Amino acid sequence: MNIDKLKVLFTEISDEIIANEEYLTDLDRSIGDADHGYNMAKGFKAIKTDLDKEYSSLKDFFNKIAMNLLSKVGGASGPLYGSFFMSFAKALDGKEDLSRDELNKAFDEGVAAVKKRGKAQVGDKTMVDVLEPVSNALKEDKSLDEVVKIAEEKMTYTKEIKALKGRASYVGERSIGHIDPGAYSSYLIIKKAFGGCDD
Repeated sequence: MNIDKLKVLFTEISDEIIANEEYLTDLDRSIGDADHGYNMAKGFKAIKTDLDKEYSSLKDFFNKIAMNLLSKVGGASGPLYGSFFMSFAKALDGKEDLSRDELNKAFDEGVAAVKKRGKAQVGDKTMVDVLEPVSNALKEDKSLDEVVKIAEEKMTYTKEIKALKGRASYVGERSIGHIDPGAYSSYLIIKKAFGGCDD
């Protein structure tokens, strides 16, 4: 996948996040500070605006996405998503086309950066509960349709567990019964990204 196709894809991803601003805010209102939807929409509006620019490489393209998320998305999500895409970009240094193999490697690097930055692991009720299983599924060469299904299952499962990291952990047992907002926004990105890709 080249930069022109990625621009189309990230237009669709951005539109999906922006369309779900209110729902993401509702999720965050239950166990956080009710700003995840607003922050994510703000970041992806900036990404969408910059898609008209010219980019010299895949690394340059994904670095710009990372910087928009770091600078525009407040709370913990900006640094976490920014770290993901920064490491994703770094893994594509010198690459001209985003193949499935390069996607797998770059995604894995992105997840490692999120885990390092947020000090979270699977079971903590965070975006890692979606991102790490997706990374594992990619490395296992599952179809992208299967990967999206896994993302949905893991996102839904966050409703069943207690938050151990982030602001949601402050409410303790009351976090059970609510989907993690970061897990949901991660699912939305994965659904649109991989639903628009070919294996």
